Amino acid sequence: MAFPDPRQSPVIPSGLGAYLAPGPSSFIDFVATNAPHLLPGRVPEGLAAGIASGAGGLVPRPDIPHGTTIVALTFDKGVLIAGDRRATAGNTIAQRDMDKVFVTDSHSAVGIAGSAGVALQMIRLFTVDLEHYEKTEGVPLSLDGKANKLAGMVQQNLAAALQGFVVVPLFVGYDLARPPAEAGRIVTYDPTGGRFDELLGYHSVGSGSVYAKSALKKRHDPGADAAGAIRAAVEALYDAADDDTATGGPDLTRRIFPTVVTITGDEGAVRRPEPEIEAVVRDVVAGRTENPGG
Repeated sequence: MAFPDPRQSPVIPSGLGAYLAPGPSSFIDFVATNAPHLLPGRVPEGLAAGIASGAGGLVPRPDIPHGTTIVALTFDKGVLIAGDRRATAGNTIAQRDMDKVFVTDSHSAVGIAGSAGVALQMIRLFTVDLEHYEKTEGVPLSLDGKANKLAGMVQQNLAAALQGFVVVPLFVGYDLARPPAEAGRIVTYDPTGGRFDELLGYHSVGSGSVYAKSALKKRHDPGADAAGAIRAAVEALYDAADDDTATGGPDLTRRIFPTVVTITGDEGAVRRPEPEIEAVVRDVVAGRTENPGG
């Protein structure tokens, strides 16, 4: 039996060299180098040309599903992010129970507004990249590093955004490097990848964001506990749905309620169970029945 010569380089099967070669700790950089067509926002050249010229019956902005309203706010032990469940395509409801808030690692979460398909692909890749970094480096990426990485992904989607496929995420996390009173953080973005730290302790993105943010301006209490923060978020989403047709209100018949994630130093990122949110929603709806203005 012949043994391989240890002085020679190992033979790597054809097609596997890129996966076994040493490289950066960023999974996104690896995909960009070896399969750039798989990155979010990479519109096929034929489709891009058709959209730009209007040829082949294509229109500049086809009716594709769009996510709507996301809210985020800080509370005494951390930060919360919540979103309604409706996705729209033009003037129709594309999906009634879409999840738009995702836990991305143990101490961060992202809510998405804009073109649903591109946004979902972006957040899945972002989540994998955070896990890849932690496994490669042995430590989690810092919260600022996570926020900057997401900014880079939004910036890479700029070409698609100019064609109507806009993605605007809302990032929240618990910064273990900061004092507990300052650890809950909210980061916003613009379609060009600009990153902005929200210092007011609350923010909202999406079609109903103006109404939700106005509600949070009056209801947000940075000293509230998690239950109080959940109530404020549900009230804000209710106000958004009351004035914005693209934002889905509580659907008691189908039992469709907002998605809520809280992040604290003790528990990390936790998606709140549906029975807990249902109880809050039913209480809010009962109160609005007596006083529609809240």
